[in-house]
Amino acid sequence: MVTQAEKVKAFRALHEAEGIFVIPNPWDVGSAKMLEGLGFKALATTSAGHAFSMGVPEGFTTNQDVLEHCFLLSEATDIPVSADLEMGFGDSPKEAAETVRLVAPTGLAGCSIEDHTGRLTDPIYDFELAVERIAAAAEAARGLSHDFVLTARAENYLHDRPFLDDTIKRLVAFEEAGADVLYAPGLPDLEAIREVCNAVSKPVNVVMGLPGKTFSVSELAEVGVKRISVGSAFARMAFGAMFEAVREIQQHGTFGFADRAAGFAEIEQLLK
Repeated sequence: MVTQAEKVKAFRALHEAEGIFVIPNPWDVGSAKMLEGLGFKALATTSAGHAFSMGVPEGFTTNQDVLEHCFLLSEATDIPVSADLEMGFGDSPKEAAETVRLVAPTGLAGCSIEDHTGRLTDPIYDFELAVERIAAAAEAARGLSHDFVLTARAENYLHDRPFLDDTIKRLVAFEEAGADVLYAPGLPDLEAIREVCNAVSKPVNVVMGLPGKTFSVSELAEVGVKRISVGSAFARMAFGAMFEAVREIQQHGTFGFADRAAGFAEIEQLLK
């Protein structure tokens, strides 16, 4: 059994080693074990994928649901797991810190906290509050009995705020506040990603798999990215394949989709 301390050490080493790495996002225990079996060295949860698997929209899982999910995925795998905790378990810096302290005992190697409020009419925390929240989360992480990798996310581009200067300002401040990894999902092009990577000294995560233009691992490495996640893309791909199968049955009365399904032996081998 790999200990939490060993997992965090391995996770930290991935960020400190030369080169770029992909950290895919399972949505349940089965997908986590399969991705580990397929050779990935670390995993990150997906808040959207987890919510879909529970039959609710993103943002409708409870704190207890999230904690249990983190524990189950950490327990099921021997590789590091980082949790997508959205805005955490409350708006205040104190609640951001408490979020870190609550999730750390689940076996995680790290987590991400973002500056998205969860409110449609006021989607992004004011700059000062956003920085205070990350500073409190970082202080809580450093106060744990073991290492813990904190990722800070600037969410402007996912909420109709295509403001690169403000995004970079936030990421720089998050780094100064103690974040270990910086992350701005939805950046529009390689030049914007390069600007982000050049503005900070800590590792930068980008997400691929959002609708629209994507970039290759080598292209992202060239502009300075350290870590690539896929967010809810794998979960949405799985559900999309099911939707296509359903449409084939309903529209054509055929079952050709079964020829494209993974085989029992392949799946079960990855679950051993």
